[in-house]
Amino acid sequence: MDKNSITGLVLIGVILFGFSWYQSKQYDKQLEWQAQADSLARAQADSMQRVADAIALEEALARQRADSALLAEHPELADSLAAARKAAETELSQAEPLNVIYRDSSLTSRGKAEASVIALENDKVKVEFTTRGAQVHSAWVKDFMAYGDEDADGLYLIKPEDSRYSVDIYAGEAISTEDFVFDVVESCDTALVMRLPFSNGGYIEQRYSLEEGSYSVKNMLSFVGLREQTYTASNFSIRWNAAIPRLEKGLKNEKRYSKLNYHFPDEKKVENLGMSGRDANKSIGTQIEWVDFQQQFFSAILTAGDNFQSGDLAVKFTGDDEVSGVLMECSASMKHAYEVSDNVQIPLEFYFGPNHYKTLKAYDRKYEKVIPLGGSLVGWISRWIIIPTFDLLSRWISNFGVIILIMTILLKLIISPLTMKSYKSSAMMNVLKPEIQKINEKYPKQEDAMKKQQATMDLYNKAGVSPMGGCLPLLFQFPILWAMFRFFPASIELRQQPFLWADDLSAYDSILDFGFKIPLYGDHISLFALLMAIVMFFYSKMSSQQMSDDPSMAAMKFMSVWLMPIMMLCICNDLSSALSYYYLLSNIITMGQTWFIKKFMIDEDKIRAKIAAAANSKAPARKSKFQMRLEAMQKAQEQQMKEQQKRKR
Repeated sequence: MDKNSITGLVLIGVILFGFSWYQSKQYDKQLEWQAQADSLARAQADSMQRVADAIALEEALARQRADSALLAEHPELADSLAAARKAAETELSQAEPLNVIYRDSSLTSRGKAEASVIALENDKVKVEFTTRGAQVHSAWVKDFMAYGDEDADGLYLIKPEDSRYSVDIYAGEAISTEDFVFDVVESCDTALVMRLPFSNGGYIEQRYSLEEGSYSVKNMLSFVGLREQTYTASNFSIRWNAAIPRLEKGLKNEKRYSKLNYHFPDEKKVENLGMSGRDANKSIGTQIEWVDFQQQFFSAILTAGDNFQSGDLAVKFTGDDEVSGVLMECSASMKHAYEVSDNVQIPLEFYFGPNHYKTLKAYDRKYEKVIPLGGSLVGWISRWIIIPTFDLLSRWISNFGVIILIMTILLKLIISPLTMKSYKSSAMMNVLKPEIQKINEKYPKQEDAMKKQQATMDLYNKAGVSPMGGCLPLLFQFPILWAMFRFFPASIELRQQPFLWADDLSAYDSILDFGFKIPLYGDHISLFALLMAIVMFFYSKMSSQQMSDDPSMAAMKFMSVWLMPIMMLCICNDLSSALSYYYLLSNIITMGQTWFIKKFMIDEDKIRAKIAAAANSKAPARKSKFQMRLEAMQKAQEQQMKEQQKRKR
């Protein structure tokens, strides 16, 4: 047996041994997980009544929210609703505590204790916690307001009782922290410590802290003195369910940009569920760094310092006729591994705040990636050109309509060399239209298509016109247009900023509400979108005059002159009014540039003279690479046609 064979056998043996060892470890883990699962199943069977009671409480709270929404629309029902609410509150106050018996007597008493609410507050947020489960009770973001609530000094990103946060762990028996009332050990404006004691002296601790000027609540979860109870465990679960409220003017647009995000460790991009208001759920078997319940302009983010091991995520949007004020319901059930010891500490962190690019980026966790700025090229333009320019102008100018006007002019100036080249080429093509028409008349047959193309290319070559001269500059401008399309609806700086007749540049502007929906259009008229479509129509009509009269161009003319303005009107009617305003300005400036170039920079007589001189010249015309390839294609086609004719004979 040679040396290579021996080496191969040794490697095979090492691989088989490693695989067997790995399988053995996996089998041991499966036994541990099965033991926990069996215990959880037994606990679930014993607590069916507890779950039913919890559901009843949720339904009662949902009825209260629905009553509040109804009262806002029908004030005359105030007395009836007040009586019904009082009866519901009496029923809830008289309800018996959940009667569940645990092996640990301390847990049994904790399940019957009365809960209280404690707040942490700084200059940015106020986060309330309930001692039942030591969990977030509500999150109030300052310096912002919900649409229609102009008198408020903040908004609820999470309303009271609309969040459920629980740690599920096997500690001698399956327990969920949301079922128990914690003791308050420490409490001040910026720190809160709560503990769930066990009979042996151990405890589960939730430590929350909030620094001044921050939207982030740091959370240290600890299992202290529970080594004996958790000796068979290697992981626990964190369940977080939250109802995210409606906060914006346009529900359709708010749904379009609201979703559930999650981020894998060391990845550059962020994954998401529920984009464009679609219900979605997903099971993820790999590590997750953080999960985000994102409303259009605000986020509730939960981050694990040591990463979650896996998770089940889901998002469900409410219907358009929902009266509770809930936009979507998000849930995340996350597995987290840990090593059993007498003092286990799990670093976690909450973020309750705006989706402001620089604010999110400052946390250095890729939070800013939840803002939909586009792909690599478009996102680069947004991050390094549009956002810095926008921030710079906003330092000195408070009117965001004026800022958008200045930005539009600046962008047009930057790309003006490309624009000039494009319009100059188009204008020169317009001068050549009579000559092109003669070529079309000379070669009317379909089989002469290649000859017609060849003659057309000869004409372009003599005039010094590139057929791609008007197209390539437009292609370079397209990423900027798309970057603006992504930037304006996602820019929180424009949120609730008025301009002219628009009361909120981040939402649609309406001059007339129909009271009913027109398919593909909507239930209102956006004046900015309408003006944009009208200007686009006239600009397209102006541009179409420079197109060839070839019948093959008829479809393209119809699309550019009629179809595109109508499509943009329907698309932009529900989108950000800032976006429609930008497209309106862009088209107006473009029309002005076109007129200026045609009036002062194009001499049609010189172009005609150049063509005539080239026609009389005996020197061979210089051919472009495109023309040489076209001639080669023509010769190949002619040769192929000759061979086909020979076969027919």
